[in-house]
Amino acid sequence: MAALFKRATTRWRSRHATLLEPVTNPGSLADHLDDNGEGQSLIANMESSSDAQQHPPAEVRDGERQHIDSGMAKKIVRKIDRNIIPLLFITYMFNFMDKTILSSASVFGLRNDTVSCFSVLYRQHYRTYTTVRSSTSFWFMITDDGAQNLKGQNYSWVSSIFYFGYFAWTYPTSILIARLPVAKYMTANTFFWGAVVALTAACRNYGGLLTVRFLLGIAEATITPAFMFLTSTWYTRDEIPTRTGIWFAGNSVGGLVASFVAFGFGHISNDDKVGPWRWMYIVLGVLTFVWAFVLWIWLPDTISKARFLTADERRYAADRVVVAGTGSTEKTAWKWDQVKECFVDPKTWFIFGLEIITQIPNGGTQNFANLVIKSFGFTSLQSTLINIPYSLLSAGIIAGTGWLAGRYRKMNCILIAIIVLPCITGAAIIYSRDSVSSGVQLFAYFLLSPGPAAMPLAMSLVQANYRGVTKKMTMSALLFLAYCAGNIAGPQFFKAAEEPHYNTAFRTIMICYALVVVLALGLRFYLQWMNAKRTKEEGYEGSAGGAGAVGGGKVMQADGNANDVADMVDRVELRPEDYEDVTDWKTAGFRYRL
Repeated sequence: MAALFKRATTRWRSRHATLLEPVTNPGSLADHLDDNGEGQSLIANMESSSDAQQHPPAEVRDGERQHIDSGMAKKIVRKIDRNIIPLLFITYMFNFMDKTILSSASVFGLRNDTVSCFSVLYRQHYRTYTTVRSSTSFWFMITDDGAQNLKGQNYSWVSSIFYFGYFAWTYPTSILIARLPVAKYMTANTFFWGAVVALTAACRNYGGLLTVRFLLGIAEATITPAFMFLTSTWYTRDEIPTRTGIWFAGNSVGGLVASFVAFGFGHISNDDKVGPWRWMYIVLGVLTFVWAFVLWIWLPDTISKARFLTADERRYAADRVVVAGTGSTEKTAWKWDQVKECFVDPKTWFIFGLEIITQIPNGGTQNFANLVIKSFGFTSLQSTLINIPYSLLSAGIIAGTGWLAGRYRKMNCILIAIIVLPCITGAAIIYSRDSVSSGVQLFAYFLLSPGPAAMPLAMSLVQANYRGVTKKMTMSALLFLAYCAGNIAGPQFFKAAEEPHYNTAFRTIMICYALVVVLALGLRFYLQWMNAKRTKEEGYEGSAGGAGAVGGGKVMQADGNANDVADMVDRVELRPEDYEDVTDWKTAGFRYRL
């Protein structure tokens, strides 16, 4: 392994000798150690890697690095925030609105205007179609009144089929995100998803709804994994939870905007040729399609292509992710050994389990929200307005918990456990609704609002605790496979026979959120044990706020603010091997956020 690494280093130097000053031989890393004595574990780490050298970005190769003081560092981070986060936030807002407008459409005519497949065949010619088997008392009847509406579990399947499309495309799109220009690929998917949403208005039957919902799942499967990839490309480990919380809050803001949209279009008479629910889909689909042009123009694929940064700023932005993030993500290849490592990593399955059991409640309440609120005694229009404060609560909790998880490195799993406790209480009250007033039922519904915050916290654990592009994207794919499984299952617990109380659904929600507490605490104890184990094996304290040992064995400790990150970048002399695509298991000094 060491010989292979040495040959790769020699080839890289021979190609770029005019661009770089000579670097220290990997075999003499101990000469560059701090007093902590980190060298032996780092040397072992370097020798264990059989991957070929990855070229650093052009800004890193060309010329001397300019000193960046703390003031300039803060300015660069603000520029990145201004140019990246709003694009992600608004896109995620559209993503949520287009996916969940189904809930509002369900109370504004969708279930009455769409017909079953059998009804489409017979209703134009027969008021009643009856088949009688001779010499038996068995008969089969389809009537126009009974079969034409979207009833029974059909609506649940219209909700769930979205996640079958999402499920089918999750892993292929994760590979494509790592191989293609991520922003352009994501934008192409946004064009497609906007068109699909607009075409939903043309649906006249159950089969048509199933088709467009399945295609919408395929189109939107790229968005969140791409956002996770972009966030880990641009931000340090301490910054990732906060930024993820901000753009994920677009979900709840999208729910807020969707409620206003539904309230406005809800005043259109159902006698109108188009109808209110069709207008919802047309307007949101067209807006999404137009927004895709904005992404195409303004969202860069990588740091090296960011036109809003100067060459020196791009170099610093790339270096800060290598020193205090999860490593460089430019010019990567798909590596099957990282796929294998992801599957045998225990934390993978803790997070996978967490995602499934948080999304079962989400999948149901997300699509049955308006129907549940109507069951409290409110009208269709009132149900859309009630979702406004619910969305505001969710947005605030998502952003707030994201900030806390970024500020305190040992809070992530604890926050997941805490935020689901009100959800357990709320589900229990709704489950026993026969003995409480409608006002108390509504209060219980608002207690469910912290639940969506569990997902961005789990996502930030993936972004901050996984190194290696292939390993991280594989984990992202597994995360969203679990997301799909939970959202497919969730609506099925809302049984049509139990409408409007849905006792099975709310009993399931209580059980799932109780299991979330157990798994979140179990994951925390496992990560804490892993950190202690790695410290004992390596002989020194690592860092949960940096990328591990870089620049010849230096493990940087920082509080995560711009001053510390700028100082970290300034104090270390990054070498070509620091830009390698290496996993967290093979990175000395890398410690996990809890």
